[in-house]
Amino acid sequence: MRIIFMGTPDFAVPTLRALNDAGHEIAAVYTQPPRPAGRGKKLRASPVQVAAEELGLEVRSPKSLKSDEEKARFAALNADIAVVAAYGLILSQTILDAPAKGCLNVHASILPHWRGAAPIHRAVMAGDPVTGITIMQMESGLDTGPMLATVRTPIERKTTGELTDELAELGAKLMVSTLRELDKHVAIAQDDEDATYAPKIDKAEARIDWSKPAEEIERLVRGLAPFPGAWFELAGVNGAERVKLLRADVAEDEGEPGTVLDDSLTIACGTGAIRPVRLQRAGKPAMDVADFLRGIVIEKETTLA
Repeated sequence: MRIIFMGTPDFAVPTLRALNDAGHEIAAVYTQPPRPAGRGKKLRASPVQVAAEELGLEVRSPKSLKSDEEKARFAALNADIAVVAAYGLILSQTILDAPAKGCLNVHASILPHWRGAAPIHRAVMAGDPVTGITIMQMESGLDTGPMLATVRTPIERKTTGELTDELAELGAKLMVSTLRELDKHVAIAQDDEDATYAPKIDKAEARIDWSKPAEEIERLVRGLAPFPGAWFELAGVNGAERVKLLRADVAEDEGEPGTVLDDSLTIACGTGAIRPVRLQRAGKPAMDVADFLRGIVIEKETTLA
């Protein structure tokens, strides 16, 4: 098939590569423009742009697809279908209708659950037992289109980062198989009454509230790892220092919420306790708790904010 691919982050790269490897003609790759990144704030191309250029594909990175000129350029590609994976721009009905067979989206949830910007984070934080990929025919609503195919995977104790990598590969395989037998797939309408929403992660959510149950905090830690990272404040001689908690275990200890209970940095929660496994100080690499405690002294009975 003649395909327009639209995607931006690492999550989208396996799908682009899989479509190319399957022998489809990639008419053009649309991705977000390069953004300032790193300490020097130099412009950095998106992971999809880097992959597309490695494959020798045409890359287009308009800031918007709202102008008549951009809509005409898109339609002029005469694509059979567009494949969208975490592109980052809202597509107008004109864009959705331009390819002969419309636009298909690789969505990282089992729709209609977790429509929206952060489906993987929200599934982990909510304690869902499973998540997956849905191939959806796009329409103007937010992830409301009819579903063509779904694949599931257990969440277990995976972080959002680990789950994102796994779902990216599953989504690539599912999209290729869906396109292979596209005419055989029956689109199934979503049940709006069963829908849940996955809004973008707010910075305020990342601060750990030690009054919450340990199980909820552990899910928050996994749900926000590796980015943006759940964090707490540790008082020091130079003021409060922000520390990210990237992995933790639930412990049966009890105490005043936020209190350090032992020399292993077990921290009391509203119910139960959290035993950190991996942490990161500001400007430092992530490290296991034993290495972390070699570089900083945290006395028993210390109260964390």
